[in-house]
Amino acid sequence: MAKVEMYTKTVCPYCVKAKNLLKQKGVEVTEYNLSEKPELLEEMQKRNPGARTVPQIFINDQSIGGCDELYALDAKGALNPLLNDNGKNSPKKHGPTA
Repeated sequence: MAKVEMYTKTVCPYCVKAKNLLKQKGVEVTEYNLSEKPELLEEMQKRNPGARTVPQIFINDQSIGGCDELYALDAKGALNPLLNDNGKNSPKKHGPTA
């Protein structure tokens, strides 16, 4: 199973929606709540330059974007392979490379 990490905020309907989809797929998510630890915002932006909104979702250390991008991957049948491949077919990172 892939490593899935998500930067969230406590009051965020898109975060809840993204977590629910991943939960339906039986995926364990490591959550970083920016409402509780605002200092993690800088880390999130280093991992995905230009990111200003939550959720920010990473599968096997690669940014896939937010809730809309997660659902788009699922709609085209690309999410399940990412979640089951342990990083072999991770999506390309969004934004400029660091």
